[in-house]
Amino acid sequence: MRIEFDSSILYDSVRDIEDFPKPGVTFKDITPLLGDPAAFSSAVDAIVISFGRGTIDKVVGIEARGFIIAAPVAYHFGAGFVPLRKAGKLPAATVEESYELEYDTATLEVHSDGLAPGDRVLIVDDVLATGGTARAACNLVERARATVAGLAFVIELEFLKGARKIDGYDFRSLLKY
Repeated sequence: MRIEFDSSILYDSVRDIEDFPKPGVTFKDITPLLGDPAAFSSAVDAIVISFGRGTIDKVVGIEARGFIIAAPVAYHFGAGFVPLRKAGKLPAATVEESYELEYDTATLEVHSDGLAPGDRVLIVDDVLATGGTARAACNLVERARATVAGLAFVIELEFLKGARKIDGYDFRSLLKY
């Protein structure tokens, strides 16, 4: 079930940063959204309402801005929060997945005991760009024999066609550029 909401408050709270992190890239900065209580709570509420309470056991947040959105989403679901971090940042035994970004390559890790078989997992990140990070997160969840119940993004950069890499998964993007 798709829930519609007035996204204008969110669009108004995102700013463009030209040539970041490298020349030719326009970075969609959500820090103004995070600093605006109405916009921030609207984004969290829209994700929770879209997937429905009682449907999620764990919320996976992707480093780093995904953590900021995922933690309050987990709280509202009454679910656990599981961080997916860059390689070498988690202290216990991990499982890793490497992937390509729009301008680099990277590796994500999750604690090997962070997810249990059968967990219903919502993956949350700030931006869906080329889809590499999202696909790597799905792979890590499934390697733990948990179920990807869905993915949620504040922003989708449609021109990068990242949705192709998560085709077949239920996902929501609050804003589309």
